[in-house]
Amino acid sequence: MSVYLAFKEVWRNLGRYLLFSLVIALITILVLFIAALAGGLANANKQLIEKLDADLLVYQENVDLQVTSSRLGNQALRELRRIPGVESAGPLGFASATIVFDDSREPLDISMVGVEPGKPGDPALIEGTGLRSRRANDAVIDVSIARQTGLSLGDRFTLRTIQGTEEEYYTLMVVGITDERQYFFQPSIFMPLATWEKIKPQAAPASDQETIYNVLAVQLEQPEQAQAVVRVIAERVAGIEVTDKQTAIEALPGYSAQQSTLNTQQAFTLLIGVLVVGGFFQIQTLQKVAQIGVLKAIGSSSGSVALAVMLQIILVTIIGVGIGALGTLLLSLGLPGNIPIVFTGASVIGALALLLSIGPLGGLVSIRLALRIDPLTAIGLSS
Repeated sequence: MSVYLAFKEVWRNLGRYLLFSLVIALITILVLFIAALAGGLANANKQLIEKLDADLLVYQENVDLQVTSSRLGNQALRELRRIPGVESAGPLGFASATIVFDDSREPLDISMVGVEPGKPGDPALIEGTGLRSRRANDAVIDVSIARQTGLSLGDRFTLRTIQGTEEEYYTLMVVGITDERQYFFQPSIFMPLATWEKIKPQAAPASDQETIYNVLAVQLEQPEQAQAVVRVIAERVAGIEVTDKQTAIEALPGYSAQQSTLNTQQAFTLLIGVLVVGGFFQIQTLQKVAQIGVLKAIGSSSGSVALAVMLQIILVTIIGVGIGALGTLLLSLGLPGNIPIVFTGASVIGALALLLSIGPLGGLVSIRLALRIDPLTAIGLSS
């Protein structure tokens, strides 16, 4: 009976319910795009660190885990490699540069990462042989650079950096392609640390002094013993701070604030959805007081009436969320590739589950109202 009543009313007032489903669809599109934007911006900020083949990261002490402020030398690296439980450690240097082209194409800003070949931080490859020499003008590019520039294995390209007050140009050869590894919203190029030291932006041209890098990536023999190794490192190596990758990601400038802002926007959008659904079905229930009174007067239980209302809410919500999900898919296909929108299975499923719950949550008020309707009062026979 409840199923029949629910579907019969929706069918008789199809235009009204379809219009409200479209309102839910718009809320769905907004929530899904906010979730995708949060994921895309997070990836653009943290992707490189998240994909490092390291269990721990080591920074200079008292720099609040800020990569650009951290300065480490070979002494720290040598001491770290002698720590029991450390399987391997590799230096990482970060800087920015620009790929320039001989034709009329726009220059491309990139993150330039110096690594020691074969050590933690040297990226896994999709194609190519990778970095083999510590001083060669070789580079591993991430797949997004290959896609945007058309570079492939064996191609040479030109990097522009600032040395002192002058622009300097350096030619590198592509020896490998890795998966997408953005850092600070820029795709990444990996090169030997000595090459990175020579061409990174700096106040004066590079000298033969000791190479200074930003971070040490550490692999452990037994990752589950990370806390014990951290304590040993703190005791034996001075002037450093050791952390895990997740803590390092959360310390990235603006990362936590950015994610909190987007999550707050998503929460408010869902709250608005609950209020909109609740308001619509409350008005619907108020318009049907007499009909509900008649149903109760002829013997329908309050439970069957409440179930009919809930089924209507669920049906309209499912239709609206389905239309919204389809609309989001179609819109995402037309977005430019440089917009940081990333739809992941977990975020989409989580968002859809929340969206499907806003209907029943918003409809609780109308169900309560339907349960409280007195049949005699509703049909005007109350004394």
